[in-house]
Amino acid sequence: MDSTALAVLLGAVVAGPGSVLVPQIIGLVPEIVPGPQPEPSEPGSTEPEAEPKTPEDPPEPFADIAVLPGLGLRSALAGAVVGAVVGYAVGWHWAWALWVPMVPVYVALAVVDWRTRLLPTYLIRPLYVVLVVLVAGGAVGTGDHHAAVRAALGWLVAGLLYGVLWFIYPRGLGFGDVRLSGVLGIALGWVGWGPLMIGVYAGFLLGGVGGGLLSAVRVVERKGFPFGPFMLVGAVVGLLWGAGLWSGLLGH
Repeated sequence: MDSTALAVLLGAVVAGPGSVLVPQIIGLVPEIVPGPQPEPSEPGSTEPEAEPKTPEDPPEPFADIAVLPGLGLRSALAGAVVGAVVGYAVGWHWAWALWVPMVPVYVALAVVDWRTRLLPTYLIRPLYVVLVVLVAGGAVGTGDHHAAVRAALGWLVAGLLYGVLWFIYPRGLGFGDVRLSGVLGIALGWVGWGPLMIGVYAGFLLGGVGGGLLSAVRVVERKGFPFGPFMLVGAVVGLLWGAGLWSGLLGH
């Protein structure tokens, strides 16, 4: 068995069964506590009452998502496919360790964002810790310090780009998307500039086109579709075709 076939097989074997735990992962996320509601006007007040506001529907509880029928099986199938594809894209190299073991968490994030329009910090923060440790370990173990620097720059580039867009138009992006962009920037940056640039761009393209199509057929609301799943799919596109497309764009 060659190294690529081994990376594909182990990608499916690790990410598939690992994604069976997606319901448990989602179930660990603390529920969001609603903020205090404005107090009603006091009786006898001479000030006119404000027009009643219709509050946004509260997000679906994470505990309810965790017990959806068949979620574990569907997540396992999705995880096995993604793990195999990622294994094929990165091969049997250190990048495999940065991507395949994280697939169950990415699947959980995609499910949560799709149903709630939220990307919980509770799940994203540990990814930063694990990836930073893996990047540091990879730099020491493989001696590829350029990849480690590129991962750090990927964190900066992706995070800064999404941060600026969020600052300019916060209704178009959630800050959870900004947090996730940094994670993807680290993992894509280790692989190469092509996967990083194409992966980030593909997320935007898929989010814009895919979100528009889904809103057109009324699968999601036009102003409230989840961006995280498109970012994750875009990252996989970057892994698969980023190096070739980037080289073509640069004329190499």
